[in-house]
Amino acid sequence: MKDDVPNLKDFDQRLRDEAGEDLADVIPTEATKKTQIIAIYGKGGIGKSFTLANLSHMMAEQGKRVLLIGCDPKSDTTSLLFGGKACPTIIETSTRKKLAGEEVAIGDVCFKRGGVFAMELGGPEVGRGCGGRGIIHGFELLEKLGFHDWDFDYVLLDFLGDVVCGGFGLPIARDMAQKVILVASNDLQSLYVANNVCSAVEYFRKLGGNVGVAGLVVNKDDLSGEAQAFAKAVDIPILAAIPQDDDLRKKSANYQIVGTAKSPWGSLFAELADAVSLAPPVRPTPLDQDGLLGLFDAKDTGGDYQLVPATDADMRGKHAKPKASLEVVYDDA
Repeated sequence: MKDDVPNLKDFDQRLRDEAGEDLADVIPTEATKKTQIIAIYGKGGIGKSFTLANLSHMMAEQGKRVLLIGCDPKSDTTSLLFGGKACPTIIETSTRKKLAGEEVAIGDVCFKRGGVFAMELGGPEVGRGCGGRGIIHGFELLEKLGFHDWDFDYVLLDFLGDVVCGGFGLPIARDMAQKVILVASNDLQSLYVANNVCSAVEYFRKLGGNVGVAGLVVNKDDLSGEAQAFAKAVDIPILAAIPQDDDLRKKSANYQIVGTAKSPWGSLFAELADAVSLAPPVRPTPLDQDGLLGLFDAKDTGGDYQLVPATDADMRGKHAKPKASLEVVYDDA
């Protein structure tokens, strides 16, 4: 391998050196002593981008230096922050520049608004590659751009939570982040995803990893309480509950920032920013499938269903016919 090509193993080790101190189960102030690299996971469409755009904007208003990196192949993390405008992705820009014999510069892929610096890793075209490998490649390019020399108080990584393998599980599996934040709602599917991420965190902790879960953000909270019950069951805190509100829905749809002191929602995101800053990473206690279903009323989920075994005749359908028995029958002596 040529010297100017980043070695993935070395890259992983440098990330470990930066985020490898075990901050789980320590007093909250410990987590504020250096750059906090935080991975945010949630089900697709649950509102991670909305939450992160407003959280990062509020953090910047509070005087923090914040870098927001979209790690979802949809490349929509920064859309709200940039008023709906598409942000050139690192992977796409790198490919185009490479074909032209040019190097990628910071200004080609990183943009800023309201004190927030933001970029999108991007991913391959549909059917033309693995999204997880795209994320790994994207972080290699960040290394070449000088990632470890950058000076930020917070680096927020927006990851798709539906998949926690390969590149999508990188922050957990390779200690790239100190802590994970989950975004979910009061629905079974989003809590299923949140529970899967908790399972991944616990699995890698048993293997010697250091990443913990800082807490859960409940988005579109309708006060039915399932998300709060989940957080209590897996032993993680609620960092914020963002209500199911028509004003928030309209502002989000129109790419309006509400994570600002000028907004009536500013105090909510200011409290979330404080909670994110101070919450220590802890080891969750993920639920099994029955435990997860138990958070909901059985009439809503079908949780009272009992498994009925299929038979060979069921599988053969119209082709089913009696089979000759191989049993040996002995005459009475």
